[in-house]
Amino acid sequence: MSLNKIIVLNFGGQTDQLIVRRVRELGVYAELHPCDVDIDSLDLEGLAGIILTGGPQSVNDKDSLRADSKIFELGVPILGICYGLQYINNYYGGQIETPKNGEYGKTPLLVDKNSEIFKDVPQESTIWMNHRDRVSKLADGFKKTAWTLHCPVAGMENKEKNIYAVQFHPEVVHSEYGKEMLASFVLGICKAEKTWKMDDFADKIIAEIKEKYAGEKMICALSGGVDSSVAATIVSKAIGENLQCIFVDHGLLRKNEADEVMETYKNLGLKVKKVDASQEFLDLLKGVDDPETKRKIIGNHFVEVFEREAKEFGEAKYLVQGTIYPDVIESGKDKASVIKSHHNVGGLPEDMLFEGLVEPLRDLFKDEVRALGESIGVPHDMVWRQPFPGPGLAIRVMGDITEEKLEIVRETDAILREEIKNHGLNEDIWQYFTVWTPIKTVGVKGDARVYDNVIAIRAVETTDAMSVEAAELPFNLLQTLSSRMINEVAGVGRVVYDITSKPPGTIEWE
Repeated sequence: MSLNKIIVLNFGGQTDQLIVRRVRELGVYAELHPCDVDIDSLDLEGLAGIILTGGPQSVNDKDSLRADSKIFELGVPILGICYGLQYINNYYGGQIETPKNGEYGKTPLLVDKNSEIFKDVPQESTIWMNHRDRVSKLADGFKKTAWTLHCPVAGMENKEKNIYAVQFHPEVVHSEYGKEMLASFVLGICKAEKTWKMDDFADKIIAEIKEKYAGEKMICALSGGVDSSVAATIVSKAIGENLQCIFVDHGLLRKNEADEVMETYKNLGLKVKKVDASQEFLDLLKGVDDPETKRKIIGNHFVEVFEREAKEFGEAKYLVQGTIYPDVIESGKDKASVIKSHHNVGGLPEDMLFEGLVEPLRDLFKDEVRALGESIGVPHDMVWRQPFPGPGLAIRVMGDITEEKLEIVRETDAILREEIKNHGLNEDIWQYFTVWTPIKTVGVKGDARVYDNVIAIRAVETTDAMSVEAAELPFNLLQTLSSRMINEVAGVGRVVYDITSKPPGTIEWE
């Protein structure tokens, strides 16, 4: 039997799906399940190994998350990551303590080169730590394979039981040789075969939608971004004319965006209707300054607009959305803690009239969505279009929303996009935008004192949107941006550049 699948059991950490993605990058199919799933309910055919993820709890908590004990009886290799290591050690009789200080961020790691997990990494490297608890006593039969200055057991294994574990996160880009460690487990220890291809995913999901929703009509929420465009194309290939795409202008778009988006969709072969609901959204958002409230208002009203259009289209029962996994995990699904609600996940009303949502990209990361889009023929310019959040400029204006603030963000954002393109960086930087801040500072214009707004520039580099670093923009570009924004946009008196990474920050400011 071909060993071609890794099961990842989710204990609620913020990078759980990232582990799945890293395994898929190795060419091996991986799927995520809740940590306490009944193992007998899963399709175990082709199972090569199991990975236990990190999580926010302590294994010493009375109600801490547990896995089905049958995983230790399947005879397949197991890898524990962070909480996964602590859970394994605790399960086999070891002890976990909570020291005075935790260990977070980039950390030097030393390893035992005799361990199979570390055979392709240097004896010393940098990894990403994110833990409070640590092993105080190893379980019988296990030996230490890695350590740091503050963590005496940063890695452990029991070769007889085929169980391995690390206290750090090899799945994040900050761990220098994380990919090699995961490859040693997945391809070396588990001997999994490389059978996963994005083309296969497209064929599979199209076939599933075609079979499950035969004859049903659907409304697709199109934002103009890659996620919703790829989702619409996937569903269109499955149900054809039974899909009606709706592009809603909610009054929170970038400069000239509505016209540009509709022009692009002419070439995509989708049935698209534009709905101008800008005044409705702006009226609902008037005086609202809390970011979570803004997101939920936008999410709720989007659905109301789509429900109106669904009735016109002949009682469409389903709503198609371009939800991707970072949206899901940041909105607190799948045992993860809530970071912020996304309008297409946590912001949806519970009593919406649609019978259900169709989210074909829900398990994918942005780079996987782009690869999928390319594989099914979505135009290159659409696939690589600058990411834009569903709530639009509502979350790029800090505090309450006014037309004046929106206009400042639109104009400064247009300058930013123009200059990024002029410098040939538009496909090198993941995402870039401007933010209106509720801060004013003193300046001098025309020999007179002015008291104008501070605008922040945000530009980030990442592959998955789960961990990001600020892009290192050339200083002459930053100077040009500052000069143009202050001189060309009324109300701008100072420009700052946000260099915060994620974590601890997020990509958007709200």
